[in-house]
Amino acid sequence: MNASSETWQLGDQSVQVTHLENVYWPQAGFTKGDLLGYYRQIAQVLLPHLKDRPVTLRVYPQGVEGASYYLRDCPEEAPDWLRRASYQPKTVSHPVPLPLIDSVAGLLWFANRGAIEFHLWGSHLPDLTQPDLAMFDLDPGETASFDVVREAALRLHDALEQAGVKGYLKTSGDGGLHVFVPLALGHTFERVRTWVKAVGQRLASSYPELIALAHGATHQGGRVTIDYAQNSIGRNTAAPYTLRAHPVHPTVSTPLTWEELDAGTIQPTDLTPQVVLERVGRLGDLFAPVLQADQRIA
Repeated sequence: MNASSETWQLGDQSVQVTHLENVYWPQAGFTKGDLLGYYRQIAQVLLPHLKDRPVTLRVYPQGVEGASYYLRDCPEEAPDWLRRASYQPKTVSHPVPLPLIDSVAGLLWFANRGAIEFHLWGSHLPDLTQPDLAMFDLDPGETASFDVVREAALRLHDALEQAGVKGYLKTSGDGGLHVFVPLALGHTFERVRTWVKAVGQRLASSYPELIALAHGATHQGGRVTIDYAQNSIGRNTAAPYTLRAHPVHPTVSTPLTWEELDAGTIQPTDLTPQVVLERVGRLGDLFAPVLQADQRIA
């Protein structure tokens, strides 16, 4: 066994990790071994957000400058100890096994295959038709600065407070922001989608130069779009604490406080793995309240 192949004991499972020296972010010199090390360290706070929840992975076998693909089904060669959820899409005639990642070993098994990004569903077992999250995806147009996104998110925060619900904020890992509203069970995706659309429409009417409802391409112009269609079964959003394949250096989809956003001192590209690990050690999991899904929308 060469120096770039090791067997890691992760709980009850052992996982062989390989090619640790491969450089996944050439401009930053960040290697596959660095990626695996980050996920091993962050797993304690990341895994509760993935519990019983299907994930979609974005895999970069050769790093961020190589080809990538989305992995939605659990690979046939996955070990038996990796959990699957059987799901019947409308587009195929047979159920498909969706990956469930509930252990450090599962997280590292996928990361070793080149999975840089982990995206979660808005629902979890035992009933994938009942969302427990309403997701606001604030997506900047190509000429919109992060200050514009920041302002749009603060207006959304005001709207959610007026609606009597709490939203929890994180960076997308790129130039956008995500706001998760945890919900009690009993909602449908249609109901949640309709509510998010209505909130977005009111904001777009009140701030037409700042916010638009998603329609067609969402990366155009100087406004921030709200993509309400994200609230659909099978759609997915970057998990908190996932790495993102930023071309220059790894960034992290990072929970923030609203006070931090209001202060205007945070830039998403500054939230590197090292910075996020330090934040978690100092602040804990700012997204922990999202795991307590007890809100209802009117």
